[in-house]
Amino acid sequence: MERELGVGIIGCGNISTAYFTLAPLFKGIKVVACSDINMNAAELRAEEFGVKAQTVDELLANPEVDVVVNLTIPDAHYPVSKRILEAGKHVYSEKPLVLSLEQGEDLRRIAKEKGLSVGCAPDTFLGGSHQLARKYIDEGGVGRITSGTCHVMSPGMEMWHPNPDFFFLPGGGPILDLGPYYIANLINLIGPVKRVGALTSMANETRTITSEPRNGEVIPVKTPTNIHALLEFVNGATVTLSASWDVWCNRHSNMELYGTEGSLFVPDPNFFGGLVEATGRNKEIAPLEAWDHPFGIDNQESVQGPRANYRTAGLADMAAAILEGRDARCSLDRVLHGVDVMTAILKSGETREFITLSTACTQPAALGIEEARALLK
Repeated sequence: MERELGVGIIGCGNISTAYFTLAPLFKGIKVVACSDINMNAAELRAEEFGVKAQTVDELLANPEVDVVVNLTIPDAHYPVSKRILEAGKHVYSEKPLVLSLEQGEDLRRIAKEKGLSVGCAPDTFLGGSHQLARKYIDEGGVGRITSGTCHVMSPGMEMWHPNPDFFFLPGGGPILDLGPYYIANLINLIGPVKRVGALTSMANETRTITSEPRNGEVIPVKTPTNIHALLEFVNGATVTLSASWDVWCNRHSNMELYGTEGSLFVPDPNFFGGLVEATGRNKEIAPLEAWDHPFGIDNQESVQGPRANYRTAGLADMAAAILEGRDARCSLDRVLHGVDVMTAILKSGETREFITLSTACTQPAALGIEEARALLK
């Protein structure tokens, strides 16, 4: 019988449903307990998914729990993850892992001292479409990547989220909430970033919630909601990243990468699937030939139609990495590099100066069809 790591979940809010629902798809992990500052929320999830509802102290002392998934609000990610490590458990956190490099380095220190692993979402770059784009780049399909553009723009989160306050406080905003998907995929496709520059702004000092149950309530905005950044990669490529919650409508592609021999059009990094297109010299844009990657198969209905959703793939890969003694694809080094990129973007927005990053990382190993299948039951 293959070994499984017991998983405890701290934070039973909106995002927890995906972890509870999708974790059973994967080998090597089994959710056994959950907790929340609101024990009623934990008890509801526990009853719904057949696990134990425990206090945080009880969960951290539970010998059945090997790794704890931290799904608390961004401002609590660091203290909760630190507490998990100090209890002798591995950590897998929702993004962003931390709000500063100093916090991240502290987690690294504790993890190293205790021989523990730290991983973090997003894991959407492991999706079939993004791994197809990676394969095409690695095989020289568009030559050497020299530049690119990324856009993630919408009117904001207060239109759909029941409790959107934290999105507009320090630790929130589009660059820390949605930027991780784009930056993680750029690291996957191109590699590490060397330096960044940015301009940032805030269109409104308050927002009016239009979702239920707080429709009509006015909340403060304390973080930039409009960011335009320029990223220079170690390999020399330059990519613009525009992230905004001040845009009602736009026609930009989510991600376009330009190479010496052609261009690649990558679907929304917020999701696992989507159409990957490319063009070469003097050629029309055409879809890449589909491949049988398990993390690109539609498995969920959404308002927009069928969708591939394999969240917890990064957690399963980290569990496998722990058991196999290898590097996890959503590793601490890559996650901290992403934090470095995002916090430097915000700092550059304040100083109006380019900032050279202090961290580095390697590209994650590509996740081919067989490697992905090996993670599934």
